[in-house]
Amino acid sequence: MGVLSLITFLPLVGAIALLVVPKDKPQLARLLAVIFAGASFIVSLWLWANFNTGTSDFQFVEKFNWIPTFNIQYIMGVDGLSLVLVVLTTLLTLLSVIASFNIENRVKEYFFFFLLLETGMIGVFLGLDLFLFYVFWELTLVPMYFLIGIWGGPKKEYAAIKFFLFTLFGSVFMLIALLALYFNTTPHTFEYMEILKQSPSLAMGLQLWIFLGLYLGFSVKIPAFPFHTWLPLAHVEAPTAVSVILAGVLLKMGLYGLMRFSFTLLPLATQKLAYPLAIIATINIVYGAFCSLAQTDIKRMIAYSSVNHMGYALLGIASLNVIGFSGAALQMISHGIITGALFLLVGVIYDRAHTRDVNAFGGLGTKLPVYTGIMTLACFASLGLPLLAGFVSEFLCFLGSFQVVHYRYITLISLLGILITAAFFLIMIKKVFLGTFNTKWEKLTDMDTRELVAVVPLCILMVLFGILPSLLLSPMNATLTHLVDLMKLTPP
Repeated sequence: MGVLSLITFLPLVGAIALLVVPKDKPQLARLLAVIFAGASFIVSLWLWANFNTGTSDFQFVEKFNWIPTFNIQYIMGVDGLSLVLVVLTTLLTLLSVIASFNIENRVKEYFFFFLLLETGMIGVFLGLDLFLFYVFWELTLVPMYFLIGIWGGPKKEYAAIKFFLFTLFGSVFMLIALLALYFNTTPHTFEYMEILKQSPSLAMGLQLWIFLGLYLGFSVKIPAFPFHTWLPLAHVEAPTAVSVILAGVLLKMGLYGLMRFSFTLLPLATQKLAYPLAIIATINIVYGAFCSLAQTDIKRMIAYSSVNHMGYALLGIASLNVIGFSGAALQMISHGIITGALFLLVGVIYDRAHTRDVNAFGGLGTKLPVYTGIMTLACFASLGLPLLAGFVSEFLCFLGSFQVVHYRYITLISLLGILITAAFFLIMIKKVFLGTFNTKWEKLTDMDTRELVAVVPLCILMVLFGILPSLLLSPMNATLTHLVDLMKLTPP
């Protein structure tokens, strides 16, 4: 077994091992989940350490015939873009497992679905046969459905069904598009590199239809307007750690799909539809920010901020240049780190106060100084304060977009999103942590060791990548440049 298969299927081995754990031994289930999630994370760090950053070629490639009758193959490979996303996935999964130690209901089933979900997410970023990619894509749907539907809040069943139906709706059109690519290659194949050689010569009309089919699948995951309505409810009802994975990894799958497959395989359609995508990105940015500003539930506010922040990344890739692509890739990582931390921190206060209403608090800064400091840092990072991870990614997204002459007006409109984002985070900080202390919360305690272990690593990365973004850009530069070159386009 190659290293990529090892990273992918270690969590699955852990999930299978959990099935034989007695129900009356939840501590053993927690221990196994940490061991296998941690093992996958360690192997992903080894992969990063041994990755050649000087080439855009796929590395550590594994390939063999899977279903020879239909020329379907098992192909795994990693380049700079998928590398950082895999490491992000394994890190957030490990921290989320640690954050889930307070789960008391059906513990082994919970961690079974969590590890199964990790296998699906990693496979999406490494699969280079489009059929294999689709299998991993669909694999993420089932465990997420159960994680929300069983361990979620009061409206968990409705939230889980809405998530399932929206995602399945998009996946049906994606499958049709993938089949269209399959039947328009000679010989018929799902192999990404082979389709890459043939698909750019497809007629414009066919490219447009295939692009739209793929886009429907990817846009639901991003989520792009108007397919975003499942996200706030899913976040509000999902357990804390599941919200971390949903925002930190699953949303990135849609952007990754656009960058990896839609843009490179269908360059004519990409050029035609780039400006509409930029307009949708602008709607995401401004609409998501205003929706966040209107919320009193902190978790719902952060959920809508994800719609806003994914708009920045979508605007970056719609620019079709290396600067925009670099900003989008950085935004994917920084958003995963920052928003993952924010959801963990919301879970901390909800576990104690059993409310997320900003108007219910006041003056908590004096009572919970550690929590206040960490939450303030994460909020500042999310609103794009310089020297924190969110700033560089947003700056590059806007810079890449502004370089495209006919994007300049929508780029200026999108800048409103930064102001509104700053407004709702600062208002939340004021209402929750500043002012007169509400004596109702006299018995609240500050963060414990488990919570700090889950959140502090993300806070360190917020600062580290804010000061040294080259740590992320270095392994991705060659890949992002190559992806733009593959589109064979002059700037629109």
